[in-house]
Amino acid sequence: MPLSRTCASGEKCIYRSAHYFYSCCPGDLLVKFIVFFFEPWRRHGKSVCSTHIELLHDYCGLLGVAGGLAMRAAFALRNKKLESMMKHRVSNRLKSLLLLALLYTSLNAAQAGLPFSDSQGKNLPTLAPMLKQATPAVVNIATAGTVQVRENPLFSDPFFQHFFGTPPGGQARQRKTFSLGSGVIIDAKKGYVITNNHVIAKADEISVTLRDGRILMAKLIGTDPDTDVAIIQIPADKLTAIPLANSDQLEVGDFVVAIGNPFGLGQTVTSGIVSALGRSGLGIEGYEDFIQTDASINPGNSGGALVNLAGELVGINTAILSKSGGNIGIGFAIPVNMANEIMQQLIKHGEVKRGLLGAQAQNLDPELAKAFGLKDHHGAVITQVTPDSPADKSGLRAGDIVTHINDRKVKDIDTLRNTVGLLRIGTTVKLEILRDGQAKTISANIVEAVAKNLDGEKLHDHLAGAILVDIEEGTRLYGRVQGVVITEVKRGSPAWAAGLRAGDVITSVNRKEIKSVATMHKLMNKSRSLLLNIRRGGGALFLYLQ
Repeated sequence: MPLSRTCASGEKCIYRSAHYFYSCCPGDLLVKFIVFFFEPWRRHGKSVCSTHIELLHDYCGLLGVAGGLAMRAAFALRNKKLESMMKHRVSNRLKSLLLLALLYTSLNAAQAGLPFSDSQGKNLPTLAPMLKQATPAVVNIATAGTVQVRENPLFSDPFFQHFFGTPPGGQARQRKTFSLGSGVIIDAKKGYVITNNHVIAKADEISVTLRDGRILMAKLIGTDPDTDVAIIQIPADKLTAIPLANSDQLEVGDFVVAIGNPFGLGQTVTSGIVSALGRSGLGIEGYEDFIQTDASINPGNSGGALVNLAGELVGINTAILSKSGGNIGIGFAIPVNMANEIMQQLIKHGEVKRGLLGAQAQNLDPELAKAFGLKDHHGAVITQVTPDSPADKSGLRAGDIVTHINDRKVKDIDTLRNTVGLLRIGTTVKLEILRDGQAKTISANIVEAVAKNLDGEKLHDHLAGAILVDIEEGTRLYGRVQGVVITEVKRGSPAWAAGLRAGDVITSVNRKEIKSVATMHKLMNKSRSLLLNIRRGGGALFLYLQ
């Protein structure tokens, strides 16, 4: 049977030849592309030799979805170049080069694309082969722990205890807690598993269930609540680790797959796309640079894997945005590059030792950009430099605009803050800045941040038993709230009796805002009463101490 057909004009026609092969290989997207691309040539009597058609026929079964990718890529070529190509006679040599380039591109894409044969042997794309490689690295995590139940203060009153027969000094009530989540094996030789901090927080026991059904007990290596990353370790016996991708190369629209243990049902796979990148300011974590996806993420998916179509880890599923608690198509994952930086420090130190740069900044909005005479409004404007800090010693000044940090473009203050927050103490950071319209590059050495602790009793009798510190750079509250943090409250102390708890942030004293322990000390007087404005968790309240 001939490999080409003849038009009424007597010329061999690529259009009819393509239709012929389409009937031989139904569903081949590349042939559909050829019909589309060469339709205008048919109308003008253009032709192509049978050798090229034979090449297409040989590769017809190999191209699969890759043909669709090539089709999409070539639409622009058709739209931009078609008019000029039709004005000139295109030689057979040029046509040959075009077809060979198309085949080369399609074959390369096919190697990384989806298989074009499902489990039933039908010509349909499938994720199954990739998932067979990725799912053994995703585990289910179950934890058990105990928490103290907060009792009514009346129960501590001696008269109340005597009246109800409660033994004086009785132990606080405790309640058992259980949680379910997911994790990802990232080192099969050492048994390291990465998950979310909130999955294993306050756990006394951590058990890990593998894909093959084995249940292993895990030990905690380290946690970082500010990024919600934790590392646990299980016995390294016949484990499968997942390869890591470069999350900096992700783009909106990339296909991703979420693997986890939603609602404790067992390992579940959902798919979607990358909806957005660099999400921050959500108030979920201290350091936020989330990947947003519409792949279904539900309670129990936390700590699970977000993978690309090559089965590589691109993110750790962490949170969802929902009023009902269920998935509505807005999920967030920690980029694997960020998680990997945290993981290295947790494995080495058991904690993240964040450094200090010594500068405060704000976003460069369009109005500020106009005031500085700039067209681009992406960056961070330095508003204050701490004396004798690394930033001060490097020559950084208020009014400088940071455009890049370690060759990474600074889009806003969160980019700057997240990058500095992941740097290890002793490392050198390179800052590219604009000063008076001139580009400059400066370097600074990151040093350890030393918190200034103060016993509350030195400020006021009602604060006895509380330890207060400034909000230091590198902490999750830095740049977001002004005030003084209570890091510790001794049980039974005056501060405890007044209702103060560890983690509270005092933002004002007697209706006057405070920014540090020093300003708080200046506002204190000999008055026996204090009116404190407290930020606790996601809310705020007033406490009147008298």
